[in-house]
Amino acid sequence: MVGMMKRWIGLMLVLCLFLGVSACGASENSKVSETEEEKKIQIGLTFDSFVIERWQRDRDVFVSVAKELGAEVNVQNANGDVEEQKRQIDYFIQKGMDVIVIIAIDPEELRESVARAKDAGIKVVSYDRLIDDADVDLYISFDNEMVGTMMGQALIDEGIGGGYVIMLGGSPTDNNVPMVEGAFKKIMEQNRVTIIDLLHAEGWKAEIAASYVYANSVAIQQADAIMCGNDDLATQVVRALAESRQAGDILVVGQDADLAACQRIVEGTQLMTVYKPVERLATRAAEASVALGRGEMLSGEDVTVMESGGYTVPYIGLEPISVNRDNMDEVIIGSGFHLKEDVYLNAPDQMPQ
Repeated sequence: MVGMMKRWIGLMLVLCLFLGVSACGASENSKVSETEEEKKIQIGLTFDSFVIERWQRDRDVFVSVAKELGAEVNVQNANGDVEEQKRQIDYFIQKGMDVIVIIAIDPEELRESVARAKDAGIKVVSYDRLIDDADVDLYISFDNEMVGTMMGQALIDEGIGGGYVIMLGGSPTDNNVPMVEGAFKKIMEQNRVTIIDLLHAEGWKAEIAASYVYANSVAIQQADAIMCGNDDLATQVVRALAESRQAGDILVVGQDADLAACQRIVEGTQLMTVYKPVERLATRAAEASVALGRGEMLSGEDVTVMESGGYTVPYIGLEPISVNRDNMDEVIIGSGFHLKEDVYLNAPDQMPQ
């Protein structure tokens, strides 16, 4: 009897030990599961700079959408310094980011940085500016050739066929610039418009455009129009033209729909701008980045591919909108991009009732 009791006690101890280990194991597995569920996708976002007005909108929308989708975003600003942007990408690699999103200062200089990120198993998104001949997982931008076509067509519609134009383009290291300019030149050639001069503003420094206007009065006098690489350049150009009382006489076109440009359009000192709905771009980029971070395939009717050097790159190209005085209220104010009272601040008499 005593022996039987000892055996029962022994069996009970073994059973309790087994149940304890099982419970402990279940608890540990539960903790692991909870940890995995709590793990957020980590995205590193490095900007060229915030000199261009629209980049702040891109940042705010991207971060907001990514957070809603359960991701964390680390935003860095390279302030136009490509070496600093390289250091930021290296920092993101060291931090083990799931995705790195790059608004490139000089795409050619960043190819090795992209390669290092890919070697570390990190997805790379080329945002708005293509890092060409690099193994990026997505290039997302607006249709830049359409931007150039819209700028050129606006001038033709205004009657400068057979006339003269000056091109004050953006940074020569920005891969979007030749796409915009190529399409613009094509429209000019088709309509016998002579391009008097072409200047590029290194680093998108707008003061370079103003300096050109001051230093080239003969060319300015001859020009019927000035094509500006963006609205920031156009701001400086129109200010310089105003000093010689030529603002409004020479047609000026730009892109980005900056508030100052929209104000000039209703005032009559800028002909048009190209509105690129950055909310759509930043939202779509955030969605795609989170999907890539989760190891998902990119999907959607807007996803195509393009050849870039030796690589086939997934590509999302969004459509821009040409904006002038006639559709300002519908496109810019109607979308909430700018407020009516801000657009018509300096020209209240032009505000539709």
